[in-house]
Amino acid sequence: MQTTRFPVRTFRACLPLILKSTPSRPRKLTVSATMGPARTAVEEVDKGAFVRTAAGFRNQVAPGTQFEPEAGRYHLYISYACPWACRALAALHLKGLQDVIGVSVTHPTWQRTRPDSPDDKHTGWAFVSPDDPPLTSSTSHGSFSCADCVPDTVNGARFVRDLYDKAHDTTGKYSVPVLWDKKNNTIVNNESSDILRMFNSSFNKLAQNPGLDLYPEPLRSKIDEVNEWVYNAINNGVYRCGFATQQEPYEQAFKELFAALDRCEEMLGRSRYLVGSSLTEADVRLFMTLIRFDHVYVVYFKTNRNFIHEFPNLKGYVQDLYQIPGIAASVNIEHIKKHYFTSHPPLNTYAIIPVGGEHWWEQPHSRAAQFPDAQQPWDK
Repeated sequence: MQTTRFPVRTFRACLPLILKSTPSRPRKLTVSATMGPARTAVEEVDKGAFVRTAAGFRNQVAPGTQFEPEAGRYHLYISYACPWACRALAALHLKGLQDVIGVSVTHPTWQRTRPDSPDDKHTGWAFVSPDDPPLTSSTSHGSFSCADCVPDTVNGARFVRDLYDKAHDTTGKYSVPVLWDKKNNTIVNNESSDILRMFNSSFNKLAQNPGLDLYPEPLRSKIDEVNEWVYNAINNGVYRCGFATQQEPYEQAFKELFAALDRCEEMLGRSRYLVGSSLTEADVRLFMTLIRFDHVYVVYFKTNRNFIHEFPNLKGYVQDLYQIPGIAASVNIEHIKKHYFTSHPPLNTYAIIPVGGEHWWEQPHSRAAQFPDAQQPWDK
């Protein structure tokens, strides 16, 4: 059992995360011409099947490298809507790096990233201040608040795309998370799994919770094995369902998704976490898909065989993880719903957001009592 001690504090999902050392007046960002053909995930389709493009920046923050772990040097750009970005945000909170790494939060609704260029139709993540006027969808439907957004206080960027242009990107896909190096003025990494692991280990000398290890050496082979099939069938599987443009690849993804969810349900009937009695990165990665499932994916991505709350073990598991100090700070269900239902006109032309949905993950659970051999420091 892990012996990590967490400081007593309340984590709030909407807390602005700006470093004390961040300059009050951001530098003006100079935007160059696009280095690659701009596109979004919706366009990553081959023969009717969604095929995700790999991340383009894979440098590591580590002692003795170009990117040394230093307080105040790095900035994380995220969207509360994005499950990949929220992996990194959850790790930042779990490890207690709030005073080490600054955070900016985009508006959930994609905007035209080159609004003055009639030929450039790309839409993507935009930076606003929480008191800015509401935005519409890229096709001028709806009115969506800027609440809980945190502007770019480092580069003064209007769009995440501007950061990629400044870093001389050649992929043309402007995703979050982005880990930015203020010293070298560039993107370090935009792969969520890399950033999660860097936050887990590279900043331990600066972290409030250095004893928490989400990727412990004895469990790494098991974690890697679980991550592989969970990613393919569940994390990416919901997108393979939702962004498919032909029936056959959709049905194949649907079949694999629910087979994997059934597998998780069975595993979580035998242990508190995916890899036994300890919380690991495998749990953080799975959670980010599950928390979005009932409110978004069932309807929007047509993953409608079951809701997550209809799986007894998965329901308790989501409740268990959400109530860990730090995890809730990465969940903003309003941003989640706004993004998916307002950012992809081909899937939801008029940007209508469903009203219903109970916040069942906030309810009490019995996972700690069910698995007494897996007691954690945060158990009440």
